[in-house]
Amino acid sequence: MIFDTWLDMPVWGIFGALALLFAASAFLVHWLSFGQLTRPRASTFGGVVAPFFGSVAVLFALLTGFLANDVWDRNRQASRAILAERDGLLALHAISIATVSDMNDIRAAAQLYADALVNDEWPRMASQESSSKAGAALLDLLTRVSNPQVGAEAGQAAQTALLDTVLKLRSTRYDRLALSGDRTDRTKWAAVILLALVTQVAIGIVHLEKPRAQAAALSIFSVAVVISLGLIGIRERPFDGPLRFSPEPVREALHIMAGGTPP
Repeated sequence: MIFDTWLDMPVWGIFGALALLFAASAFLVHWLSFGQLTRPRASTFGGVVAPFFGSVAVLFALLTGFLANDVWDRNRQASRAILAERDGLLALHAISIATVSDMNDIRAAAQLYADALVNDEWPRMASQESSSKAGAALLDLLTRVSNPQVGAEAGQAAQTALLDTVLKLRSTRYDRLALSGDRTDRTKWAAVILLALVTQVAIGIVHLEKPRAQAAALSIFSVAVVISLGLIGIRERPFDGPLRFSPEPVREALHIMAGGTPP
């Protein structure tokens, strides 16, 4: 729940929340190390060698890398799905024009489906929902293409090509909706955040003798964590995050199908 609220924030909110968290934790570590009330107790932990920090930092770096790989891979799949939908719509339009029979109804059904994607389903994906209007339009398109009369008038090869294209459109839509509802395992985000906090503690322990050195090390590490996790966080959700993918490729295909030129 906490991570969902955080990832729903705008870009500045995602970075700001991280900055606030790690600034507060860094201040707490520094205060526990050198505060008047806590210094006598903290000094008893002196003598921990610097390589100890590296062992914790490596664990944090590895898990952050796995998390980033999951997020980037989901974004790559989302981008490919959008472009595949655009190409499928354009291919359907081109095949219907190339046949000798009249396929105005199929082209109109394809335009209706593309319009439902852009104007109805895309806004709904911000809430991890699909569009019943788009689903009905796709079913209608599939029904029209599957009509035996199409094969009789245009030829079996043309109907097969049309049917394959529509089936690919349906498969691509399911992939896109699955990506829209997919979320990185929340335990992975929790582990990354906790390891970052533990790494701050490790930095504090290996710098118990020099306050300024500890403050500098904590500041540099905290800035690095905020930048890296912030960049991953803004890309966590490809269809409802602050940097969500635009339906522009599908809108471009709709414009061409309606008789216009690419914008």
